[in-house]
Amino acid sequence: MSKKDRYGARTIGNRELAPESLMMSYGYRPSLSEGALKSPIFQTSTFVFDSAEDGKAFFEVAYGLREPAKDESLGLIYSRLNNPDLEILEDRLTLWDDAEAAAVFESGMAAISTTALTYLRPGHTLLYSAPVYGGTQYLFSEILPQFGIRTHPFLAAGGTRAMEAAAEEVGTFRMLHLETPANPTNHLVDIEAAARLARKHSDPGTPALVAVDNTFLGPVFQNPLEHGADLVLYSLTKYVGGHSDVIAGACLGSEERIAEVKGSRTFFGTMAGPWTGWLLMRSLETLKLRMTRQAETAIRIADWLHAHPKVGRVYFPGHLAEGDPDYELFRRQCKAAGGMVSFDVEGGEEGAFRFLNHLSLVKLAVSLGGTESLAQHPGTMTHSDIPPKMQREMGITESMVRLSVGVEDFDDLVADLSAAFEAI
Repeated sequence: MSKKDRYGARTIGNRELAPESLMMSYGYRPSLSEGALKSPIFQTSTFVFDSAEDGKAFFEVAYGLREPAKDESLGLIYSRLNNPDLEILEDRLTLWDDAEAAAVFESGMAAISTTALTYLRPGHTLLYSAPVYGGTQYLFSEILPQFGIRTHPFLAAGGTRAMEAAAEEVGTFRMLHLETPANPTNHLVDIEAAARLARKHSDPGTPALVAVDNTFLGPVFQNPLEHGADLVLYSLTKYVGGHSDVIAGACLGSEERIAEVKGSRTFFGTMAGPWTGWLLMRSLETLKLRMTRQAETAIRIADWLHAHPKVGRVYFPGHLAEGDPDYELFRRQCKAAGGMVSFDVEGGEEGAFRFLNHLSLVKLAVSLGGTESLAQHPGTMTHSDIPPKMQREMGITESMVRLSVGVEDFDDLVADLSAAFEAI
């Protein structure tokens, strides 16, 4: 099927349709699936060719033996390479970030590790902001160095100056990985400044790439490609999946870059399956509705926490004010503050544990972005592999609680949080 046939219309008259409208049908033709309104689950490992000539042509494109003709897409071969559910999902994901292409993986870590290993080789340097998700931190600090890849963190809290100083220290680098807002401190990193640094610190003939983990705000409230990033990474498990029932990840960027990433994905075997693709297509239809509701409730929760006598500090982008180093960056780079709120409770780790143990409506669990509100203790849970001294340098305190705000009633959430505070 050609790209033109598969994608469908993105306009009505002169009007460009919004992503939330295109999530219902873009990339799918019911006539090709017995008129089914929704894409079926293509639960198959392999696909039948109409002819040997088709099989030859498909493999030529799949293995890069020739350039595809105009409007020619990769024919269906084998679900490790492509599958209709994944192709439709990837088409739809590109709309939010205005990306040329997307690749979906079986987990967020699969997306990050496959992307990193697509471009990093022994002797290369990876520069990255800290803190990042605990799994990412372990990959960067413990695994990649075993392959001769140098990794160098800089503190997100230090702003652009810290990033520039780290770049000067390493000289040249192959990849700059950002997580903004940072997990769990919500510190922001300037993507445009990172793109400028990448151009300045590239090896001759090998451009340094900027990859942004956009899980906290994306794709609705932040679009890194607009600000100069080369690649956007997601744990689709979180807001995109949104129902705590699927594990997946994604990488988005130019057709050239994603073709390279998909080449690695094929041989690493990190692609997602058809069930995952189908579940995520379901979730994309309500993504903006869910994230908008979560963001609206989160700012009310953050304001309430800020005024609570047992809260020492609230970490929330929506509280940035004029004069704060990140204020103008937030206004330029982010469209909303999102649904993640971190805060310090009195009593250190013991106080945080008492608080967490007395929650009822809010569930004590890791992960984030689901319809239900979740709370956890980053220092001993998601970021426990980071030494305590380094945690403090990153801004992760013993008393920090990370709250992912769901879609529950605001007053009910306040009642639950209030009861938990009474236990401290």
